[in-house]
Amino acid sequence: MALKEEFEEHAVKAKTLPESTSNENKLILYGLYKQSTVGPVDTGRPGMFSPRERAKWDAWKAVEGKSKEEAMGDYITKVKQLLEESA
Repeated sequence: MALKEEFEEHAVKAKTLPESTSNENKLILYGLYKQSTVGPVDTGRPGMFSPRERAKWDAWKAVEGKSKEEAMGDYITKVKQLLEESA
């Protein structure tokens, strides 16, 4: 299976993660997803009155140096790990 197809498959699986998944792990997935699909951060950092959006932006910025392919691989690995932990 090609990396992009596997990534898309795991993006669907990520939606089945339990609600008990920590915000930290959700943010890691968000950052890797954005890096995989968009690439480096292309917006300014949200202000302090938007803490949720700011946290998401920070998570994306944290993986900015990864290539799209590397981010896809890391995303797949993280989703697999979280699914195993929740089983």
